[in-house]
Amino acid sequence: MGYMVRSVILLGLLTGIFLAVGHLIAGKTGMLIALLLAGVMNFIAYWFSDKIVLAMYGAREITPEEAPWLHRIVEDLAQRAGIPKPKVYLVPMEQPNAFATGRGPSSSAVAVTSGILQLLDEEELRGVLAHEIGHIKNRDVLVATMAATIAGAISYLVNMLQWSLLLGHSRENENNSGALGILPAILMIIVTPIIATIIQLAISRSREYLADETGAKICGCPLALARALEKIHNYVYSIPAEVNQGTAHLFIENPLSGQGIWELFSTHPSTEKRIERLHELARRMGVYS
Repeated sequence: MGYMVRSVILLGLLTGIFLAVGHLIAGKTGMLIALLLAGVMNFIAYWFSDKIVLAMYGAREITPEEAPWLHRIVEDLAQRAGIPKPKVYLVPMEQPNAFATGRGPSSSAVAVTSGILQLLDEEELRGVLAHEIGHIKNRDVLVATMAATIAGAISYLVNMLQWSLLLGHSRENENNSGALGILPAILMIIVTPIIATIIQLAISRSREYLADETGAKICGCPLALARALEKIHNYVYSIPAEVNQGTAHLFIENPLSGQGIWELFSTHPSTEKRIERLHELARRMGVYS
């Protein structure tokens, strides 16, 4: 519950920044235009997210006849989570990883790489798939789209201000009698997108913690997920993957972790912290092996 509340607070903070910056830069009309532009773009991405991401990584749907054991795991976990069974896809990628996509529980898919099927035992794979089903149950694609829409609207507003300065004048908004000064405007152009990005990434990290907790409760074995995360983390450093940075947040482990991204600007919490919290959850659940 704490992670859910944190996500709501962060989304509220991001919205507050949008309203404050929008009021200063463009007034109500400009704010509405920026929000509509960002909303349309992200709605399209949201609606076709499953098809876009799966095609991007050459994913192929696995039939129940090909891997009945894998479908049994997914079906069992989906029943435990109280959602329809997602489609199952295989990504031809040596790096061990997995992700979930789709608009919601009724239109979703889980994808595993060929590398993860070779690395993990069945119990660990259950933990990973439970994490991904946790993302679906928690509607994290929708939450990420909301955050991206607000952050995108802030970016549009800042671009408006930037062009205004480049053209040699400031646009007076509906509520202010004077324009922003040049120095405050430059500071806003530099700082605002950074703050919005940090908050957006913080939301992503919070949803990873929530999916860990949800998935651990679905499969009933937090320690299996912890073991899987440790194995995946170690291999991500040694097996690079061609991954679009804009989709890195979808994977259970950041596929770009080997590049040493500072945690504040990472889509995922540190694996060490995630494992530590899973061990603490196991103690609370009374699971020790």
